[in-house]
Amino acid sequence: MSRTIRDGMSECRRTFHRFPEPAWREFYTTSLLVDEIERMGVDELAVGREAMASDERMAVPSDEELATWFERARAAGAREDVLEACEGGHTGCVAVLDRGEGPSIGLRVDIDALFVEEASDEGHLPAREGFRSEHEGLMHACGHDAHMTIGLAVLEAVAESDFSGKLTVFFQPAEEEGGGGRPMAEGPYTEGIEYLLCVHVGLDHPTGEVVAGIEKPLAMSHLNVGFRGESSHAGQAPERGANAIQAMATAVSEAYGIPRHAEGMTRVNVGRVEAGTASNVIAEDAAIVAEVRGETTRLMESMKERFERVCTSAAEMHGCEAEVEIHSESPRADSDPELRDLVHGVASGVEGVDNPVRTADFGASEDATFLMEAVQEAGGLASYAIVGTDHPDSHHTPHFDVDERTLGIAVDVLTESIERIADEPP
Repeated sequence: MSRTIRDGMSECRRTFHRFPEPAWREFYTTSLLVDEIERMGVDELAVGREAMASDERMAVPSDEELATWFERARAAGAREDVLEACEGGHTGCVAVLDRGEGPSIGLRVDIDALFVEEASDEGHLPAREGFRSEHEGLMHACGHDAHMTIGLAVLEAVAESDFSGKLTVFFQPAEEEGGGGRPMAEGPYTEGIEYLLCVHVGLDHPTGEVVAGIEKPLAMSHLNVGFRGESSHAGQAPERGANAIQAMATAVSEAYGIPRHAEGMTRVNVGRVEAGTASNVIAEDAAIVAEVRGETTRLMESMKERFERVCTSAAEMHGCEAEVEIHSESPRADSDPELRDLVHGVASGVEGVDNPVRTADFGASEDATFLMEAVQEAGGLASYAIVGTDHPDSHHTPHFDVDERTLGIAVDVLTESIERIADEPP
């Protein structure tokens, strides 16, 4: 990677793009981040376990899966000290600049990738320019490669400035699984933060548009449900079985019938089902992967309670049992108007920003809300900004890409916002 991030942001972003890693398996990614951060001479760098409250992790994959990616990172040249710090699925890092008296400011970016097979046709820029994902079936299809680059470049810019105060940059793992926000929020580095900025590129906002602070992110809960019945021969003795597929199918059907709530928007979706072995076997096991969302955390909790009741009742109806596991969750947290307005004022004067937008509804879910909530509950302010980028396809699709002009715009908006907070706290 480039030794001066701001002079080589495209190169930096493309390196991250070539080596995507999924949630809690970002071993090589963390090693690349540590290399760049150490070159800047930060005052503190916490890696892996030191950066978070490990017991609060959610959506952690199996030991076998972690070991596979761990060895893959080692073979790719990841540093042994970083691997040791991250072993067992404790990825990500936190970098701190402590530059004397002044406010304590945080910046959060995410680092994981998605299980999406990246396009290989010549129309797709990463394929054409030679930085397509080297991990088949996995890609940075949501811009986290850009987010990491932005986080590094902001850290570098502030380190080289006359900034007075403390800047803490969270390079958070496992956002796509909703598993990394809570352990970083519960870790040691959110304590004392007075102002927190979060950032995302794109989200259907074009290059040149900056949303200073989102509103109405949906609270979310991912759920895994296992149904356990009793197997028997479907022809000889169907009456002896307890059909897990029937229980699962009933649960899926009834889940979509859960009434919506008068107090706000709610969502429910079953995204994956697994069951059965053969046409002549009463299925003993079945499973579903689902999610519920709500316009508020309370509405999400209400949907989750109803969804769990549907599953257990459907299982009982067919003589089966259901076990509901919370895979991951995130609350709702809105941007604070005071900090949002500061970012909006900064963005209005940044070159390349032709449409500064004060606020917009988010409409999706993000576990950065754990960090926002932690800062806000301690009396601080938080804002989640969107820096628009032209992208040829939707997020989470094989042809997703970012307009690299966005990188410089994002760095300028965030760096100048941090400097403005230090000089004129909102």
